[in-house]
Amino acid sequence: MTTHDERHPAAVRGLITRLHSVSVAVTDQDAAKRLYVDELGFQLRQDEVLWPGARMVEVAAPGSTSSLLLLSADGQIPIGPRFFTTDIEAAHRALREAGCDVGELLRMEIAPPMFAFADRDGNVMILLEEESSE
Repeated sequence: MTTHDERHPAAVRGLITRLHSVSVAVTDQDAAKRLYVDELGFQLRQDEVLWPGARMVEVAAPGSTSSLLLLSADGQIPIGPRFFTTDIEAAHRALREAGCDVGELLRMEIAPPMFAFADRDGNVMILLEEESSE
């Protein structure tokens, strides 16, 4: 039997600090935005085209620290939960060494450093570097 320590090396533990957001695939981002904002009372945090074919619509329940991303089902932005880390390079290395399918570490002007990874069951997640509050 595999123990918890064998499945999750110590190098990985503590690198993921908190949930940022959960994304869902929608067929009509405008209709989804109206539902969450106008009908459910969520706050609109972001609605912008990041690049052609990649629109980010972010909503959240009032007072929530996490948000919901309403992403196009046929878009270019990966669907999956997004988590924060304080050390993106160490997390990238540790998850690869732990046997996860790890994507390229992306550095873009419009977003914090990030990468996608899949767990052993194929669930895709995205890890973003959280800015220091110092």
